[in-house]
Amino acid sequence: MKFSIKRSAFIQSLNTVSRAISSKTTIPILTGIKITADAEGLILTGSNADISIETQIKTDNPDNELEITEPGSIVLTAGFFVNIVKKLPDTTMQLTVGNDLQATITSGQSEFTIKGLSASNYPHLPEIDTDDSVTFSGDIFKEIISQTVIAVSTQESRPILTGVHFVLKDGQLLAVATDSHRLSQRVINFSGSDREYNFIIPGKSLSELSRMIEDHQELQMRIAENQVLFIFGDTYFYSRLLEGNYPDTSRLIPEESNTRIQLEAPVLLASIERASLLSHASRNNVVKLTIDPNNAMIKLTGDSPDVGTVEEELEPESVDGDALEISFNPDYVKDALRSFGKTMIQISFSSALRPFTLKPTEDGDSFIQLVTPVRTF
Repeated sequence: MKFSIKRSAFIQSLNTVSRAISSKTTIPILTGIKITADAEGLILTGSNADISIETQIKTDNPDNELEITEPGSIVLTAGFFVNIVKKLPDTTMQLTVGNDLQATITSGQSEFTIKGLSASNYPHLPEIDTDDSVTFSGDIFKEIISQTVIAVSTQESRPILTGVHFVLKDGQLLAVATDSHRLSQRVINFSGSDREYNFIIPGKSLSELSRMIEDHQELQMRIAENQVLFIFGDTYFYSRLLEGNYPDTSRLIPEESNTRIQLEAPVLLASIERASLLSHASRNNVVKLTIDPNNAMIKLTGDSPDVGTVEEELEPESVDGDALEISFNPDYVKDALRSFGKTMIQISFSSALRPFTLKPTEDGDSFIQLVTPVRTF
């Protein structure tokens, strides 16, 4: 194999596939990047147990300055190879692989020789044997990921909760995640497919995918039995799907409430951040919210026996219903509030020991965050 390429274009693609490579893998060849050269260009592949990323650098794109002199393939250790390419002195570089799997990298007056591995030993990427695909707007899908992935569980004791549950049917896409302490659900109208889909993607895979999608980029999704493939630009992103039945989360969302407050999400977020400065010093990490409808006032309290207390009063846009005192983990509520941006929200409570919901005041059913309170007595 032999080719020359513009270094900046190569680095960009190397960075893309490196996202899928883990140094902790038990399969040594997966610490490497697979490089395949043919008449159409280069195909770079990186993989771990959960995700695989494949991207193409095409010869017909003049910006790549790619010339394939001799086709072939090799696997090169990602850590060494990527760092070498980034440090090369010239704007272009050449890679030559001999029959002994020694790769020679030259650029300007610099020359490196590193050992490679046979590409024939690299695991095959999953086969997605379907032409059925669903197309999303990249910015919408990124928003859905950011609003739901915050609630996935980090505990492997219930693996199914480490993913986001997607249901596509009846012209709607529902995405929901819960770790049993909180829940995040987003619903959008979607008419891009007549088929029904029901699948669970690991939260870690979605977080990585979100970092790669560019705004206004079209995103094509294909589902197989236990794999999902996302196609965007010249990149293919594969992720395994979680197997099993996701719990019925619809029954967790209260239909009625006895106390409601409305206020700007950033105002409450800033106040809880101040209150949690002291609550974080306490082993319990709890903030108390006191709602007084008679005086149209709410009060936040945080304390640590070793440090001190903080108390702050807020005037919400509106408050109605019964008086209430409720305690919660401030980190859960801060995550929920950040996902709303600068929106006006309504928080609805049914009792001091029942989960409460946060929704935007406009189109409230499209986005729901739910938090379970903390019992303090």
